[in-house]
Amino acid sequence: MAPQAPTIEVPTDAELLQAQADLWRHSLYYLASMGLRCAVQLGIPTAIHNLGGVTSLPDLLTALSLPPSKQPFLGRLMRVLVTSGVFAAGNDSEVELFRLNPLSRILVDGVAADDHHIQTSFVLAATSPHYTEAALGLADWFRKEVVGPVPSPFEDVHGAALFDESMALLDKDLDALANDALAAHDNLGIGTIMRECHDLFKGLESLTDCCGGDGTTARAITKAHPHVKCTVLDLPKVIDKVQSDGVVNYVAGDLFHTVPKSQAVMLKLVLHHSSDEDCVKILSQCRSAIPSRVEGGKVIIIDIVVDPSLEPIMFEAQLLMDMVMLVNTRGRQRDENDWRELFMKAGFSDYKIVKKLGARGVFEVYK
Repeated sequence: MAPQAPTIEVPTDAELLQAQADLWRHSLYYLASMGLRCAVQLGIPTAIHNLGGVTSLPDLLTALSLPPSKQPFLGRLMRVLVTSGVFAAGNDSEVELFRLNPLSRILVDGVAADDHHIQTSFVLAATSPHYTEAALGLADWFRKEVVGPVPSPFEDVHGAALFDESMALLDKDLDALANDALAAHDNLGIGTIMRECHDLFKGLESLTDCCGGDGTTARAITKAHPHVKCTVLDLPKVIDKVQSDGVVNYVAGDLFHTVPKSQAVMLKLVLHHSSDEDCVKILSQCRSAIPSRVEGGKVIIIDIVVDPSLEPIMFEAQLLMDMVMLVNTRGRQRDENDWRELFMKAGFSDYKIVKKLGARGVFEVYK
């Protein structure tokens, strides 16, 4: 008797049509990302800002110095970007107008403001050929048997690791862009943290900001809390480029080996780049650098806390950020149980979540 062929449930006509539309969306979402990349490269958010925050399509075309023949195509691009939430739109006397919204405002260049951390480098890095090539290699990466630590798909495809010296050898421009994107991403929201978690730094005498880059966060802390003496720890290649301002102390080093002693140590969007094993090593160094809880010692961790109870778009953003870590690093995003396990393995006795801010959580961890 011939074996029976496997059967499959056949969708209804309505389900089939919806499935096809969903398939289009999921297969073609990358075009929305590339449309965003195009908008950043053309300078559309900045152009709209310079036009007063609202503009018609003909005025936008002129401001961008694009050929008149491209106006219909620019309109189609803007339509997609409005639908995906990058820009807002409306009508005035039958003329369609395009406006900035909170998302496109953080893509406006050439503006000086304390809380304005331009995210164009994040967009350009995330949509760069090297990043997308790594993602295209996912299936091959899954099939490979590996002995020892598993490299990221990015490492597997390019033979270099992000934020490592090998990256500069692969592509100096991309290395610079990725580091700019990292700094911009990590500094975004520090003003919110200072306002929403003001007591986080209350009573502190000293703080070490691990991987603190050029000291943007440390300066924000000392501005709001002048009594806190801040030290920034980062790699020599980062510290060598920083001009000391006399406000923040800069130390070149590797947090895997030593962390300057202080009452508090801060890790802001650092640990999600690392494996669990490396996180425990880093946290152990931080634990050695602080005094007891009774003496005010604590490690402050600001990082993504995956939480399905968040509203769907925020939760989806967390999962996409986890995919970024899967493809490009050896790290991952973690839920509260994952964080608790890391803290206990590193020898800490207790922790608390001070506040959840969007996709991120603010932890205090104690010896």
